[in-house]
Amino acid sequence: MIVDCAVYEEGRRRDGALPVHEAMEACREPGAFTWIGLYEPTEEEFESIRTEFDLHDLAVEDAIHAHQRPKLEVYGHTVFIVLKTARYIDPEEVVRLGEILIFLGEDFIITVRHGEASELKDVRHRLEEDPELLGHGPGAVLHAIVDKVVDDYGPALEGLGDDIDEIENQVFSQEGGNPAERIYKLKREVLAFSHAAGPLVDPVDRLAKGHYEVIHPEVRAYFRDVNDHLLRAHEQLENYRDLLTSVLSANLAQVTVRQNEDVRRISAIVAILAVPTALAGIYGMNFEHMPELEWTFGYPLVIAVMAAICLFLYRYFKKVGWL
Repeated sequence: MIVDCAVYEEGRRRDGALPVHEAMEACREPGAFTWIGLYEPTEEEFESIRTEFDLHDLAVEDAIHAHQRPKLEVYGHTVFIVLKTARYIDPEEVVRLGEILIFLGEDFIITVRHGEASELKDVRHRLEEDPELLGHGPGAVLHAIVDKVVDDYGPALEGLGDDIDEIENQVFSQEGGNPAERIYKLKREVLAFSHAAGPLVDPVDRLAKGHYEVIHPEVRAYFRDVNDHLLRAHEQLENYRDLLTSVLSANLAQVTVRQNEDVRRISAIVAILAVPTALAGIYGMNFEHMPELEWTFGYPLVIAVMAAICLFLYRYFKKVGWL
């Protein structure tokens, strides 16, 4: 569906709502461009836009079906960019990814959003409050969108970092437990996040270096700042992935140590119990002639021997750390 369709002249929005064909005609005027925003359109809904702006079929197919890796491609005079948005859902400990696909021309920009984490209303309002920046054309809109996407990586990274710290403390605490499943799940989320942010580094770098004439020269400098933030986010994700790998190894080591301690405790208890079991087993045999069977102090003596040996073994195992 079409969320918004507007024409901007000299950085200011033209009043009134316009259908697509009128917006196309209006953006041909000097100093004007159109920004059309769509949310999860169908092929039928997108057909009129594809025809009016002569968009490439392959790019249109990607925009409709989504699920693309971040990339930048050029079709004639149109630049096609795929961005991945990210929002961290802390209770579920998942990174919710969205997608924004952008068609950029000299006098138009078309944004196609997929997923919950791709809202652009604030971007449009903020740009409309800055006519000077918006006067630089569709490239200024592209920068604002990319900047918003990269800035939103920050809270998601912070949420991931907090949960990774919690897991690290849990692994090295004395409470026990095995957070291996939680570690694997977070590592999977970090990997998915990295696949969303990592491939975007090269396209933003090319935008910052001014490889495309549709980007106003004064806007290119802004992309360098976005590229710097994106590189830091990508580096932080790599650090998270390495940290989770180390935490998983440490957790496995802790589990192994605890298992060894449990085995030693069990072995010590079995050794202590073996003494009375052995003595009781001897005197439980049904033989007529056995020593000390009729001795008055035989029973208390056997009990005392059992207790003494068990006490000795208990103190020994306690000393060597088995109990």
